[in-house]
Order: sequence, then structure tokens, then C-alpha cells
Amino acid sequence: MIKTIYKQAIISIQKEEQKISLEAEHVIEEAFHMAAFLRNLLSDMKNHISENGFSSDNEEIEFFKTIKPQILGKLLYYNKVFRIETSSPVMDGKMYFKYFSNELQELKQEFKEHSYNSDFYRYYRSGRTDMDHIFFQLGNIDINFGLNSFVFEIDTKFSTYYDYKVAKIISNELLYNYLLSKTNTDESENLVFLNSKKLHWSDSKNALIELIYALYASRSIANGKVGISQISKTLQSIFNIQLGDIHHAFHRMKDRTGDRTLFLNHLKSSLEEYMDKNL
Repeated sequence: MIKTIYKQAIISIQKEEQKISLEAEHVIEEAFHMAAFLRNLLSDMKNHISENGFSSDNEEIEFFKTIKPQILGKLLYYNKVFRIETSSPVMDGKMYFKYFSNELQELKQEFKEHSYNSDFYRYYRSGRTDMDHIFFQLGNIDINFGLNSFVFEIDTKFSTYYDYKVAKIISNELLYNYLLSKTNTDESENLVFLNSKKLHWSDSKNALIELIYALYASRSIANGKVGISQISKTLQSIFNIQLGDIHHAFHRMKDRTGDRTLFLNHLKSSLEEYMDKNL
């Protein structure tokens, strides 16, 4: 039963992410909406567990080790993105780059201080299961282990404490990739493009933005698991171009009179013409 609910939840999250990415004018709006959506979803999960409990120990362990952390991890991630973006300086420039670089360094420092030498982090990363009955079943919190003070604030009927630790790991991984895309450092990709200066985008910026959204909406890259921001940063890097705020540009496209997909239609007609020449 829990697995079925989880699968439905994941599908609804994916659909909501795709929907709001296409509708939101800015990442702030997107992050705020998704945080609210995930908060409600987690609340529904909590009510279900409170009313029905678990059918077995294995189901309880799976819920707190895998299911809940996936949802809570994304909630923590979107909430953090909202906080970062609402404090961000103006778009682009040295101040903008420095701001996100500092956020990235803080995340790395947090990892070194709280995860790198953690016995639990190594346990989780190694795929061990021998202590799952301690870490991921309710009622086993032992403050003699010197746990973080956060343990006194959690709902012990809906958290084992370590489910939050897993969610934090998931959240930080998402945030790491997000901040890398913002700083546009070489860490984000280990790809080397030969003669990259020649691969400049020679059409309009709106044309490339149209292509980015089409690739995202069609789920053509990584089965739709890659966000618009990451696709945008990658193509900007490949084609040596700065697009600025693509969300606003996209919303202006939506309000076009007549043909709203000018570039995609141009691609289609160009390809068909090329095919005809090579018959």
C-alpha cells in the first residue's frame, strides 16, 4: 500500500515540477510553489501513516529510509533555493557570481563538518542494512549518541531522526548541482569541447530559449529529470552565449500573436528542405 502511494506521489511531483517550470516567471516563484506543494504532500503522508500505520517492520523501514526522505529532501531543497534566490543580488555581474560562489563554499563546508566524517553518512552511502531497524523505525532515538539538538524538535510519531539525515543528504546533492549551475564553474561538467569558440550561437537568443524549453517539455534529455536551468546553462556554455532571465523571455513568447514556435517551425522546414535536396 505504501509503495503504491509513493509511486503516485513521485508521479505527481514530476508533473507538478514540469507544470510550474513552464508557468513560473522566475525561479523564486517556482521554488515557493514547489515547497508548498511538497509540504502538503508530506502532510497527507503523515495523516495516512497516523490513521493506518505500517503493515510490517520492513514497510516502516522502507518508508523512513527511502520514501519520506525523497519527498522531504526535495522540500528542503526548494525551500533553500527560495531563501537563496530572495537574497540574491542583481542578475549577473561579479557581485552575483560571488554571492552564489559563497553559498557553494558554505555547502561544501557543511558537508565537511557534518557528513564527511559521520558514521551514519558512511553507513548510508555503503548501502548497509544491518542497523536499519535502529535508524529507521520509530521509538529508537537515543540521545546518548550526542545527536544534534534538532532531535528535540521533531515529531517522534512521524520521524526517526535519521530519515531527516537522509533527506538532508538528498537535498544537499540537489543544491550542490543547482549552485554549480549558478556559478557556471568547470566542476559542473567534465566535458571538453574542441574549438568551442567556433561553436557560437548565430541565431537569436529567443530562438535558443525556445529550443531549451522544447527539450525540457518533451523530456528529451535524461527522461525529463534534468531541469530547465541545467539545460540552459549547458547550452549557454556550449554556444558561448549569455541568455539572461530565460523565464521572462519565455513568458513573452507565450504572448506572441500568431506563431508562438517560430524557431522550431523554422527548424522543421529547414530539415525538410535539406531532405528534399538529398533525395
